[in-house]
Amino acid sequence: MADGIISPKERLKRKLNGQTADRPPVICPGGMMNAAVVEIMTATGHTLPEAHHSRELMTELAADVSRLTGFENFGIPFCMTVEAEVLGSEINYGALDCEPKIQKERFSSAAAAVFPDRQAFDRNRRVRAVTDSIYALTQKYPDTPVVGSLTGPISTAASVIDPMTFLKQLRKDKDNSHRVIDYVTDCLIHYAAMMVEAGADVISVADPTATGEILGPKMFDEYALRYLNKLAGAVRAMGAPVIVHICGKMEAVKPSVARLKANALSVDAFVSLKEIKGLYPHINTMGNLSTIMLEFGNSDKVARGTQALLRNRIDIIAPACGLSTSTPLANIRAFTETVKN
Repeated sequence: MADGIISPKERLKRKLNGQTADRPPVICPGGMMNAAVVEIMTATGHTLPEAHHSRELMTELAADVSRLTGFENFGIPFCMTVEAEVLGSEINYGALDCEPKIQKERFSSAAAAVFPDRQAFDRNRRVRAVTDSIYALTQKYPDTPVVGSLTGPISTAASVIDPMTFLKQLRKDKDNSHRVIDYVTDCLIHYAAMMVEAGADVISVADPTATGEILGPKMFDEYALRYLNKLAGAVRAMGAPVIVHICGKMEAVKPSVARLKANALSVDAFVSLKEIKGLYPHINTMGNLSTIMLEFGNSDKVARGTQALLRNRIDIIAPACGLSTSTPLANIRAFTETVKN
C-alpha cells in the first residue's frame, strides 16, 4: 500500500476478514470459476489444455486472464479434475473451448475404494505445475492475491466413485461413504497446505455436488457441512482465508450454510445475497452476477446487474458460477470496470 492506495491483495484480505475497504474487490477464483475464455487464449497464444500441465504456461495464462479481464486476482488451476486424477480417475483434458472432464471414475462404489497415500499429491506433475505457478505469480506480482482453487470433498468423491452409485450410498452405506469423504478431505487439506506453502493468499473451495437439491438438508449436514468445515478449519489454521462456493438453490440448507467455517460464501445467481446478508450478518457474501448474463447479455445490461450488487453492499463481487469459455471479453470488462469505477 502506497500513498493511501489499497492494493488488490490488501483489499481482498480486509474483506475476507470482515474489515472495511474503499470498495469491494472483483475476483474470479479459478477452478470451476475460472475466466480463461477462448478470446483471451487466442489473443495471447497461451492455451488450454496445454497450460494444465505446464507451470510456465499456467503462470502466463493466469496473468493474461487478470490483465485482460480486470479481475483483481490470479485464480488457478483452470479446472476441477486435478484431485480426481491424483486419486486415480481417467481425465479427458478437453480442448481450447472445452474444460477437462472425468472420463472414467476410478471406483465403482465406495466399498471398493482403495486410495493411494496422500504423498501421491507431492509426486503428481499437475499438482507440481499448480504449486510452482502459485510461487511464480506471488514472486512476480506481490500486490495481487493468488487464489488456489480446490474441488470440494463431496464433488471430489463423486469424481473418483461412480457418482450415481456414490449418491445412493450416502444413504445406504454410510460407513464407507464417511470413510471415503474423510480420506478425500484429508487429501484436500494436504493439497491446500502445498498451495499455502507455495504462497497462495486464499483457498477457494467449490463443491457443486454438495447442494441442497441433490443432498437435502439432512445429508447436507451429515456430509457436506461436516467435511467442508473440516477442510475450511484446517486451512484457516494454516493462516489462509477460505472461500466456499455452493451451487444451486439454498432454501433447504440456508440455516446449515450459515454454520460454514468459511471467510466468505459464494452462491449462484438465483440466490439473494441481500437476503443472506440480512439473515446472517456475520457472513461475508461473494458473487453473484449471472454467468448467463455475462455470456449472452450486452455491456449495458452487465453494468446494471453489477450496480445492483454494489447497491446491495455485497462484500466481494464475482461471477455467480463457472464462466462459459465463449463469454465475450467486453462483457467481463464491463463487469470489472463497473466495480472499479
